[in-house]
Amino acid sequence: MANLKIIDNFDGSFTLDPEIKAALFQLLNNEGFIQQVARESQSEAVEFTELIFQPVPYSENTPKGMPQLFEQYHESDDYVIINVPPNFMFQAKVFSPSRLCAIYRRIS
Repeated sequence: MANLKIIDNFDGSFTLDPEIKAALFQLLNNEGFIQQVARESQSEAVEFTELIFQPVPYSENTPKGMPQLFEQYHESDDYVIINVPPNFMFQAKVFSPSRLCAIYRRIS
């Protein structure tokens, strides 16, 4: 039986090359995708906040699996947090980190 390793701290910081970031943001701002996010989140409309983060392991300090800086968005009904689709990561050539989340603001 494998032992579980408890992670006290996980560095979720990352940097994207400006060209890669621009390509990813273009995909996340695509009108069809924005409409899909709105529909799936049962919102009238949403807009991409240009905030992205790497999910982190759940821990005492990160009980929501995200850097503490972003927990305010998780707790607010005004925002929607999505996993960036893997095909967007591939198209934008984001290979590290392997997963990202994006934050959208609900527009009423």
